[in-house]
Amino acid sequence: MKKAIALLVVLLMAASLVFAGGRQQSSEGVTRGMGRKIVMGYSQIGAESEWRTACTNSVKAAAEDWNIDLRFSDAQQMQQNQLQAIRAFIQQKVDVIAFTPVVSTGWEAILQECKDAGIPTICVDRTIDGPNTLYNTYIGSDIKEEGRKAARWLIEYMNKIGRGSKNPVNVVELQGTVGSAAATDRQAGIMEILAKYPNYKVIKTQTGNFTRAEGKQVMEAFLKSDGNIIDVLFAHNDDMAIGAIQAIEEYGRKPGEDIIIVSFDAVKGAFDAMIAGKLNASIECNPLLGPQIMDAAVKILTNQPVEKWIPSEEGQYDQSNAAAAYPTRQY
Repeated sequence: MKKAIALLVVLLMAASLVFAGGRQQSSEGVTRGMGRKIVMGYSQIGAESEWRTACTNSVKAAAEDWNIDLRFSDAQQMQQNQLQAIRAFIQQKVDVIAFTPVVSTGWEAILQECKDAGIPTICVDRTIDGPNTLYNTYIGSDIKEEGRKAARWLIEYMNKIGRGSKNPVNVVELQGTVGSAAATDRQAGIMEILAKYPNYKVIKTQTGNFTRAEGKQVMEAFLKSDGNIIDVLFAHNDDMAIGAIQAIEEYGRKPGEDIIIVSFDAVKGAFDAMIAGKLNASIECNPLLGPQIMDAAVKILTNQPVEKWIPSEEGQYDQSNAAAAYPTRQY
């Protein structure tokens, strides 16, 4: 009898290492809300900014909290690296794949491969071109609305300080990575609002690839050609805005006064700049998406209903409320 019981225990332990479809799992505990531990492949675009680092840290911390086996891949800003990573996840027979697309195009084939393998997918932070049937859910912001918020804030502020009727109001724009949803949608939202105010003229627009160094470099070029007539800067993230602030100061103008600056993300560096009077406003794009990703994965794998878009909670900040909000900021 003892031998039979021992054999049964061994068989049960072996069975616990394999689940339906042949996908592998760890025997160390179970994922919250599941009967077993699940495996998630995650393709992150890189570590180009404070925001991206906060997002990655949130994903890793949430995976640990939910007891999910996270297979993490850093694409270093290259879509080809993402495609390779996702194909590797498919070969590893993970349970679910989450990814933040570097650019919005070129995803149809790889997502169909995921479907063919029976692996659900979660699109995080940035959307993709094509039907939303390509993935199970999108978790993140309404990025175009972020652009609208930024432009509305600017119009109201410029009217408040008596510069809104100036003709023209010369605007320059530091775009994010070319082809990314974060860049194209933020620009579309900004332009949609500015189109209603003909005296606002966008005189320069160029990518700074969401990095502080390139933001400074591009702003230096803007200042070299049009430094004395620039009234407003839109930067598609805070890191580029902080780089631009350095360029503006070196040029001899006052950021936040001579040039009004509106950016996106609301990272701590932006709060420092707002409190110092050098950045006027930052529209929040919440990077702390990890818990929502893990919750969605479990719901999908347990056949619970999941919305096609799971929005993140976000606000907007400027010099009037930055100091009060600063102590509560987590990124």
